[in-house]
Amino acid sequence: MYGRGLGPHLLHMSVFSQSFSPCGRFLAAGNNYGEIALFSLSAALSPDATRLSQKPSFSFNSPETHELTRLAARVRGLSLSVSVLRSSLEIPEINSMIINPRDNSLVVGGGDNNIHILDLEHGVFKSVLQGHSDYVHCVSVREREAEILSGGEDGAVRIWDSRTGQTVHCIEVYKYEECARPQFGKWISCLTTDSDWMLCGGGPSLSLWHLRSLSPTSTFPLSGCQRQAAFYQDMILAVGEGQSVSHCLLGGEVKAQIPCSSQSLNTLQLNTNSTEHRVLTVGGSSDHIDVFTNLSYRAFSLSF
Repeated sequence: MYGRGLGPHLLHMSVFSQSFSPCGRFLAAGNNYGEIALFSLSAALSPDATRLSQKPSFSFNSPETHELTRLAARVRGLSLSVSVLRSSLEIPEINSMIINPRDNSLVVGGGDNNIHILDLEHGVFKSVLQGHSDYVHCVSVREREAEILSGGEDGAVRIWDSRTGQTVHCIEVYKYEECARPQFGKWISCLTTDSDWMLCGGGPSLSLWHLRSLSPTSTFPLSGCQRQAAFYQDMILAVGEGQSVSHCLLGGEVKAQIPCSSQSLNTLQLNTNSTEHRVLTVGGSSDHIDVFTNLSYRAFSLSF
């Protein structure tokens, strides 16, 4: 995996997804080559950190066979065991997934226009939510309300009752004048919730919605299409086309735009699992993952 220099592998790499470990000491990231890398935040944030500390502690490629592949390794004292199943489940691609703690299930948004619910205890898919007319880009969960939200290429945000699998509400964001941007399309690429509030965007402008009234309260004047957004304290953080993390106020103002090392950004994650390793990480159209120990500037970058 290493020693390839700045060949096509690195020059054309994009980071699409990342997730922090439950203990908050590790970051897993995936790229467009099917590689998954595990980074040690403890090592990277250490006062004695070196360039090697900013490289993966462990990495592997997604298997291309239809078999159960078991990978195990010792990663700096961590016993890591990963099981990957390439089953016959016919989902053209998986675009988004999130754990629903309410019933210990995995919610999967797929390229077959459906949301699939995986029972994590038994390892079987227990239901399919059908209603989108095009593929699903993003999913989110409102645990307290027993609701699942999904955004799709069809421009709809659907709110589902996770107990019955039925659509409770369908919001066609692109039909709202304050959100619509016909020049970009109607697709919804990012979606997240916090209590009674929802953020969504993509073709339409990134907007803040009150879920009880099902109405937009703010739109954010960000250029290009946003690919991921997150609530953080009294702010909203967003990334997408362009090389900056946008800091937005709830009223719709853009407070700051902080430059990153990638020209276009796909993913951001806030590590809330560890106070000692509380960072923001951002990945996009390069082999780098930028690390922010302070939201106002990039501290350093991890790299594949």
